[in-house]
Amino acid sequence: MVNTNKDIWYWYHNVSECHYHIQLTIKYRKSLFDEKHEKAIMDSLSGIKERYAIELSHVGFDKNHVHFLVRFLPKYSGGSVIRVIKSISAKAIFSRFPEIKRELWGGEFWTDGYYIATVSGRGTKKIIENYIKQQGREQDVNQLRLFEL
Repeated sequence: MVNTNKDIWYWYHNVSECHYHIQLTIKYRKSLFDEKHEKAIMDSLSGIKERYAIELSHVGFDKNHVHFLVRFLPKYSGGSVIRVIKSISAKAIFSRFPEIKRELWGGEFWTDGYYIATVSGRGTKKIIENYIKQQGREQDVNQLRLFEL
């Protein structure tokens, strides 16, 4: 099968189209990000797709937090992916910039919490709800098709 849609991920016998918006915040909401710290984060995560099958398609930094648009195989939970991202990036920051530990009182780089939401290329929650409600109803011949495989 040829992949004509770059949003669909073919992995062995599985097909997925799962995108997630993840937001991580620096501990104590400290405004520590600048260009050199952003580059260190990006460098540390550069091989994450090949190693973990986690793809970071877009990354946006603010002074005290970062947003990722991510996709990963459905065999992983969102929490496990976030743990991988936090772990790899925090180790890189602390090894390249040990002075940051003093800013964070010798503790962790990221807060314990995070934000995660699914992002659909197939429509809003309401469209999907209506699609599911219409399953098996013969009178709705022109129902929305979610997949063109």
